[in-house]
Amino acid sequence: MIKNKNLFIRRIHRYLGLFIGIQFLGWTISGLFFSWSDIDSVHGDHLRKSPAFLSANVSTVAPTDAINKLKQAQTVDSIHSIHLIRVLDKPVYQIAYFSGHVGAGMHHHLHYALADAATGELKQALTKEEGIAVAKEQVVQGAEVSEVEYLQQTDGHHEYREKPLPAWAVSFKNPDCTVYVSAELGTFQSIRHDQWRAFDFLWMFHTMDYAGRDNFNNWLLKILSVFGLLTVLSGFVLYTISSRTLKKIFAK
Repeated sequence: MIKNKNLFIRRIHRYLGLFIGIQFLGWTISGLFFSWSDIDSVHGDHLRKSPAFLSANVSTVAPTDAINKLKQAQTVDSIHSIHLIRVLDKPVYQIAYFSGHVGAGMHHHLHYALADAATGELKQALTKEEGIAVAKEQVVQGAEVSEVEYLQQTDGHHEYREKPLPAWAVSFKNPDCTVYVSAELGTFQSIRHDQWRAFDFLWMFHTMDYAGRDNFNNWLLKILSVFGLLTVLSGFVLYTISSRTLKKIFAK
């Protein structure tokens, strides 16, 4: 009876180990990579210049001037926010507003507009040349543009997922990286390079979110975590019932 019990536990431990062994290895490798990586380097901070700011002597019109111009051009239900930002060394109002919907769920209908803060006149979304110029302001001196792409949609695995669209993706060489600039917001959004991409891939493996990479509450992870716990516990039980040393201790 005891031998059958031991054999049963051994089989459980063996098959559980075989089933989740690859994932255990992935968790270990990804954990080592995370712990040995400088998160600032992963974010690409070493590839960026120091940020530039507007002069304190900048001359602007009242934000209401820009809002009135916007109301003449678009249906504006309400204003969410208005920010004074710097776009290529010029003052610009970045206006977030609701249009065409009021009430529950209205946050899904948030729109953006840019206006020249010096005149109140509305500005178009960033052109390709402006997108490149904004990207160049972010990267260290001497970087050369190798490719420019206009993104209108991304999937759950894209390195620019869940960020404002449309956007300009400006790729550089020396250093090898891609800078993403929101066309409608007029601002830098993120910088991606090989270390970040490796981190992102291992993060997907670590969280087991193979659909969108960022959800660590998915059921696959929960189930494998339970199986992992059972594997460890079965190992302890197997050691306890098969250890001669423990048998001698408890026999006394």
